[in-house]
Amino acid sequence: MPVNDPVSDMLTRIRNAIQARHQSVLIPQSKVKTAIADILKSQGYIRDWEPARGQKFPTMRVQLAYREGEQNAIRGLKRVSKPGLRVHVGRGEIPRVYGGLGIAIISTSQGIMTGYEAWRKGIGGEIVCYVW
Repeated sequence: MPVNDPVSDMLTRIRNAIQARHQSVLIPQSKVKTAIADILKSQGYIRDWEPARGQKFPTMRVQLAYREGEQNAIRGLKRVSKPGLRVHVGRGEIPRVYGGLGIAIISTSQGIMTGYEAWRKGIGGEIVCYVW
């Protein structure tokens, strides 16, 4: 089934899998989703991701991370820039999510990166989502 906003679909699948206490979730694969998954892995929000085998279309399996006491590593996900309303920021306008406890994922001219990395490089871009 075609999806209008693939990134929002990815975030919703992760959010639903965490609520249902699943260990992993299957997500249709693309370059943007792979870059977002790499950021989530490097920041410790997911354990790992790998291409899923035996699927008809390119798919990735995201291994969700849980901390001691079975607490979710991801407390919340919010899609910011949507197909109907793009949100762009300059270097000085990059938001801090939950006072620095979360991350903003930003699509820049140099690729997809965290808000902190974009701020250090002195570039702005489109805010993809917030994760905390």
